[in-house]
Amino acid sequence: MAAAWLPPKRQRLPSRPETLTRNPDMNPTMNKNACTRRRSACLATLLSALVLSPLLTSAALAAPVDDAVTELQRDWEVIRYQSAAAEREKRFEALSAKAHGVSERFAGRAEPLVWEGIIVSSWAGEKGGLGALGLVKQAKALYETAIQIDGKALDGSAYNSLGVLYYKVPGWPIGFGDKAKARELLQKALALNPQGIDANFFYGEYLIETKQPAEAQAYLERVLSAPGRPGRQVADTGRREEARLLLEKAAGK
Repeated sequence: MAAAWLPPKRQRLPSRPETLTRNPDMNPTMNKNACTRRRSACLATLLSALVLSPLLTSAALAAPVDDAVTELQRDWEVIRYQSAAAEREKRFEALSAKAHGVSERFAGRAEPLVWEGIIVSSWAGEKGGLGALGLVKQAKALYETAIQIDGKALDGSAYNSLGVLYYKVPGWPIGFGDKAKARELLQKALALNPQGIDANFFYGEYLIETKQPAEAQAYLERVLSAPGRPGRQVADTGRREEARLLLEKAAGK
């Protein structure tokens, strides 16, 4: 009798080595997790770069404009306080051209515009008379543009300098002078920089110009006691001397 046919026994395969299950490239679940972690790390790096990039760019741009403005400040104070009176008009004229170049190079920044305005105003002061009216209008426009960009730049210097124009320039029909507007602008500058040498000096000068000498004394005395500005020793010394002279005027000496 022939033997009954039986199916061959299924051969048992060896179990997968443990090393394979731990290899992320061979384990689909682990491989997926690893890819997710890598994507998360890449995303975090990208987001960090996007956040830091504007900050690094701003820092890189800030240094050149600060250096250029510092140079204008130093040139201005040398002309204002250390040059012969007969030389100042021509020197301020030349410096205004340099300042305009800085404003164009750093378009969109308030600080160069403020200093271009200060220099043009100083040129107008040395020129004097009706011939200076075009210059003060130019300075006014520069300060107004700086305020539109950033009124707080340089501790509110644009408000301060624009206020000075409003109380020094004749009113209508000759010019745009306006004592009430001047007061408003000068007080804005004081609010931004209450201990500032220039903010206190010009508000004190405004009070004397508007026949309020008693009120002016506190602001002018603050000029004498205010902390010095780094790198502005020449300007601070000159401004304090001007404050002393105004205090004598306020006291009727």
